[in-house]
Amino acid sequence: MISFLLYKGILSGAILALTLLVAAYSTYAERKIAAFLQDRIGPDRAGPFGILQPLADGLKFIMKEEIIPNVSNKLLFVLGPCIAMLTALMAGVIIPWGGTLIMDGVEYSLQIADLNIGILYVFGVVSIGVYGIMIGGWASNNKFSLLGAIRASAQMISYEIAMGLSIIALIIMTGTLSLREITLLQTGGVGGDWNMWNVVYQPLGFIIFLICAFAECNRTPFDLPECETELVGGYHTEYSSMKLGFYLFAEYINMFVSSAVISTLYFGGYNFPFMNNLGLDHNTITILGTVAFFLKITFFIFFFMWIRWTVPRFRYDQLMNLGWKMLIPLAVVNIFLTGLVLIFMNR
Repeated sequence: MISFLLYKGILSGAILALTLLVAAYSTYAERKIAAFLQDRIGPDRAGPFGILQPLADGLKFIMKEEIIPNVSNKLLFVLGPCIAMLTALMAGVIIPWGGTLIMDGVEYSLQIADLNIGILYVFGVVSIGVYGIMIGGWASNNKFSLLGAIRASAQMISYEIAMGLSIIALIIMTGTLSLREITLLQTGGVGGDWNMWNVVYQPLGFIIFLICAFAECNRTPFDLPECETELVGGYHTEYSSMKLGFYLFAEYINMFVSSAVISTLYFGGYNFPFMNNLGLDHNTITILGTVAFFLKITFFIFFFMWIRWTVPRFRYDQLMNLGWKMLIPLAVVNIFLTGLVLIFMNR
């Protein structure tokens, strides 16, 4: 029997390695998808079909010269990308990556920590992430970096409100803050019916959450903090080597974690239709559920990339108007509609 601490250590290491691997090859996938949409070939030199390109990019970042501007606050300049990377990795610990595995008669959960306030934990970690951007932009002592940091903080604060309000309607409906319990409520009874997924009951909440996830990840069309055409590179203009790599890598980790959270909250997590009617053993169902979960995550990662090369960037005033004048009122309306429906159904 594997001890509890040893199992959690192995699971933590596996999820960390998997997160870094997915983030690394998301850069490759994005370049290939962009090439396809623009009728190009994309990376094809490093290994067959360019499959080793992420390793080449990582080696390039490591070997580049480490530059710290003389006019910068050196401690905070180094601390900024570290915070961005750390907070990006922290959110994965409360995501249920699968059901449970039974080994030697003992049941092991494929989740590092099942917090009863899991959603609040996610929002807390996400809100800390903005400090990495703000500190890096301010410590660079560069006006373009500072403008990018100010944009990032204003954008994240604005869209976190709408995102939080969209989740309130989901919490009212499910009655829990635990991501595992929310996933289990979407099992759909014996048959694992997809009609039980929360997206069926909260379509407006899902759309609001999805749009806010784009803004939280600084992805196009919400990439105003690092807008190359206006701000050179935004908050990471002065960064080089692995410090720049941390900022860029954290964006892809955030995209991966956001896709996992969306899949968990609205698309059943590791549940898939008729999973309990296949007549397979418990461990096989758990493995198939984890595979289904990662297929959902892969779809949303592709969706993030597809939008980047399809939808043009907003102006900053349009970005703020969308957040404050459209998404927040819609999220409030969604809360009232959810409450009215639940009151009507409980009569």
